[in-house]
Amino acid sequence: MHISELIQVHSIGYRLQDVKVNFGYDLKIEAPLTSIEAKQGDMLSMPRWIAEVLSSEKLIEVQDTDMIVALKQAVMKENVQGDFDLSTLDLDFYIKVNSFTRRLPQEDRDKIESMLNSLIRKRQGKIIRLADSSKMTADLAKKLTIEERTLFDYIHNNSTEFKRQIMGDKK
Repeated sequence: MHISELIQVHSIGYRLQDVKVNFGYDLKIEAPLTSIEAKQGDMLSMPRWIAEVLSSEKLIEVQDTDMIVALKQAVMKENVQGDFDLSTLDLDFYIKVNSFTRRLPQEDRDKIESMLNSLIRKRQGKIIRLADSSKMTADLAKKLTIEERTLFDYIHNNSTEFKRQIMGDKK
């Protein structure tokens, strides 16, 4: 499966998860598979995809993790790790960051993009070194996002094949 397809599948899963919302207005919605009834100020949980639609119409406020803070913490943790040590990120960390970023004004997006690029560069360098030298371990897999696992496997497989082409079947 290509990384874009993998991201799409996991993004759908993420958007199906519940998120807490705060209603800015009295609201009653009836639909074939869902119904919502809430008063202004009510706090409820609902699937993220529904919350995104209602939030875009300014009817609710999504009570979500501040991914700017999470991103800053991830960058700091990554910077204190060694060259071959990765800090742990949630499996869907980049999906969460991208979802959060889409709701921000452009000025804030630019700041987040800079931090995100810094984190990606640092982790990508470590992943390349690790993938070139060893197979993925269970411990390492727990530290990687879904995108990073795909990158690791791609690099490891191609590096192994490259060495095999040069060396033959000798190890």
